[in-house]
Amino acid sequence: MPRAFVYLIYNSLLPFVLLLGFPSFLIKGIRRGGLKRNFCQRFGWFRPEIRDAIAGKEAIWIHAVSVGEVFLALKMVEAIQSLEPDQHIVLTTTTTTGHAVADEKTSETLTVIHNPVDLPRVVSRVLDLIQPKTIVLVESEIWPNLLAAAGKRGIPVKLANARLSPRSGRRYAKFRSLVEPIFSQLDAVSVPFEIDRPRWSALGIPEGRIEVLGSVKFDQAGGNEISDQKVAEIRAWLALTGFPEGARILLAGSTHDGEEKLIATVFSQLREKQPDLALVIVPRHAERAAEIVARLSAQGFTTLLKAGPNRVESLTQQGPVDTANHVWVANTTGELRAWFHLASVVIIGKSFCGEGGQNPVEPILAGRPVVVGPNMQNFAEVMDDLNAVRGILQLKSPDELFEALVKTFEDEAGSKAMAERGTEAMARHLGAAERTARFILGDSSGSV
Repeated sequence: MPRAFVYLIYNSLLPFVLLLGFPSFLIKGIRRGGLKRNFCQRFGWFRPEIRDAIAGKEAIWIHAVSVGEVFLALKMVEAIQSLEPDQHIVLTTTTTTGHAVADEKTSETLTVIHNPVDLPRVVSRVLDLIQPKTIVLVESEIWPNLLAAAGKRGIPVKLANARLSPRSGRRYAKFRSLVEPIFSQLDAVSVPFEIDRPRWSALGIPEGRIEVLGSVKFDQAGGNEISDQKVAEIRAWLALTGFPEGARILLAGSTHDGEEKLIATVFSQLREKQPDLALVIVPRHAERAAEIVARLSAQGFTTLLKAGPNRVESLTQQGPVDTANHVWVANTTGELRAWFHLASVVIIGKSFCGEGGQNPVEPILAGRPVVVGPNMQNFAEVMDDLNAVRGILQLKSPDELFEALVKTFEDEAGSKAMAERGTEAMARHLGAAERTARFILGDSSGSV
């Protein structure tokens, strides 16, 4: 299908999509704060100090969407600036939570702003300001008008650490005539696994533009470390809530609707065999906090909610609480990786009651035994690697969770060995951040 016709369809539909999403944008902006700043930046209007920080710097523009992609982008930023310390980078994010995480890293060589909406005039306005020498899209964010405007200006656009699940690949393949004119404009693509190469080439990207560099997300050497301060803050909060000293943590990370009830039920049974066990839940979506608290309360639990540092004092206890009747819910942003380092066993959410699963590698890199459900389609390649060496415990159904956890806690040596095998399986990704940085800078040595 001609590219001009594809763009005609896209730009005809985009205003209606934006109008439909505008009420939700307003509600979130009011609830989370910073609405004026968010609104203006999304349409390419910036305060003078932001304009001064960006203009004339020959920056690399990196675009990430939400918190997960921002962490990934920050690892790329660190790797780029370790190779070229004076290189200025503009990091744009879509969500306010992603912006909050990125903004903590703002420096003389890193400016963080909100991503502009993909309207032609807005994109041109932002390109006029940044004048980037390269644009980097993280994982799977493809913005047609940005691609077109960059192409007209001769600015290379690279897709880094590109992710495309088998399901998404099949969906895109059905509409290849529509997506190929867009995707074929990418100048280069880096992917984590060899199996990713044909998926992207099937969308119209020449194989010569695709490099297999490993996953930045799973690169221990690329900023995956957790600060002692963050871990200490969490320990302090646990102490203030009456968390018993020496209690072991069963951590349910990135949970989705229905999984909190399932895991809490199994936990109650498990406590009969493991009386020193405590349950901590870190939901995927912070806005579900009230819903989770209500459901756990209906099951007879007292919920201790970590919603932010200013909420800690109200939860102070005079002594240790009974972990059989309490559940700790960490409803905060950007702390999950630190929680992994405090856990004895980790359950990964969206794998039992959701579809596609969440990232299992970070707790494995933390050296923890990891249990997942049957639905891990979004991490199929990772699961193939981990299952091949028995570096993770994947269950066929939620009904197996209780017995699996009993075995995991009782066989400490076997669980430790499983975690070690999983860590070794992820070793292929070591150095991926530096390889990706060289790919972005145009100094790539080719696929691994």
